Amino acid sequence: MSIAPPRPAAARAPDPARPMRRFAAALLLAMASLFLVARQLMPLHPGWGYVRAFAEAAMVGGLADWFAVTALFRHPLGLPIPHTAIIPRNKDRIGDSLATFLRDNFLVPAVVARRMRRLDLAGAAGRFLSGPQAGAGSDRSRLRAGASRLIADMVAALDGERLGGMIRVAAAQKLQALDVAPMLGQALGAAIDRDRHVALLDAGIEWLNRVLAAHEETLRAMISARAGAVLRWTGLDETLGDKIVGGLYALLAEVAADPAHPLRDKASEGLVDLARRLREDPVLQARVNAMKDELIASPAVAAWLEGLWGSARGALLRGARDPEAAMAGRLGELLGQLGHALRTEPRLARTINLFARRATVGVAAAYGDGIVRLVSDTVRGWDAKTVTGRLEQAVGRDLQYIRVNGTLVGGLVGLLLHLIDAVLR
Repeated sequence: MSIAPPRPAAARAPDPARPMRRFAAALLLAMASLFLVARQLMPLHPGWGYVRAFAEAAMVGGLADWFAVTALFRHPLGLPIPHTAIIPRNKDRIGDSLATFLRDNFLVPAVVARRMRRLDLAGAAGRFLSGPQAGAGSDRSRLRAGASRLIADMVAALDGERLGGMIRVAAAQKLQALDVAPMLGQALGAAIDRDRHVALLDAGIEWLNRVLAAHEETLRAMISARAGAVLRWTGLDETLGDKIVGGLYALLAEVAADPAHPLRDKASEGLVDLARRLREDPVLQARVNAMKDELIASPAVAAWLEGLWGSARGALLRGARDPEAAMAGRLGELLGQLGHALRTEPRLARTINLFARRATVGVAAAYGDGIVRLVSDTVRGWDAKTVTGRLEQAVGRDLQYIRVNGTLVGGLVGLLLHLIDAVLR
């Protein structure tokens, strides 16, 4: 955390300690005035002696505490009195001490592990995710709303077109780097080993049926065109077309109905050979990868990738801006199930807690010294005047109470001493 440089006087935020500083100063002046008045009126009545003793001791107490409070941040009255302006003179030592405290109490791997061992992060996450829907004023609702606003602001702040182009290029590069032919061969081989290619064959037969039905007239016209003039003159071309088309329908029906049909065996053998060639044949692999690269380079795929990012960004923004609606949908159900699992599955909770502990300890071990140096160097780089002003602004109100209390307590002590003196006389 860094302290920003002070703003111009016109834009500087109001000092919250200023009213108390004025009150403490006014109280000190009041005690001085009361002392002068009591000193003049002492001959008129002995009671004014008690007032003078109170005011005199109050002035001493107020001045002493003013000196002590001022000496923390600057030289009183601008005089270079030893052991004053403590914070500006010791800024670097304060930073080193803060860094040492942070290292010894928070960033030692053994300390981090001991502290993390007492934390049940999985249980806390489970209770948060699976708990009942919270009202608008609950901690859970405020946390969700705050996180949603943060996510929405971050996503909205990103340059959609530029980021979309970067994602499209990165996705295209990843796809181009993939050697898809062996992957397809392995996937096809695994499907054949588990007889999952049967559904693929059934789908192929059904597709051939639909193709034949859609182009039946085209097929009949082709048969008639190649039948010859004699067959067309006698009308046998139509009979021949009916026989061929009917035979194709019957063949497809037989193959579809008979799992052991020879054509199915031939198709399975062809798929096995294709899977082998995809894994082993460099020529076929090169052709498949060339087709993949050509497909990726096509404008249609580029537009699809860009549209995919746009849809994802829009869905993320809608969900972040309306977290209750997002949590009420399928995402909310999945998160609720995850929370229930974290609460009811001790093994899962132990695994997650162990992972979190190891990750945190690893961060402390790897980056602890760097964090300590960062804190120390950051404090060293702060401007002493800025640090003094910000610290005084942060705690100055409480320090002014010290001045007020010193004035009042000093006055009471002086009054008590005067009373004791009067009794002893």
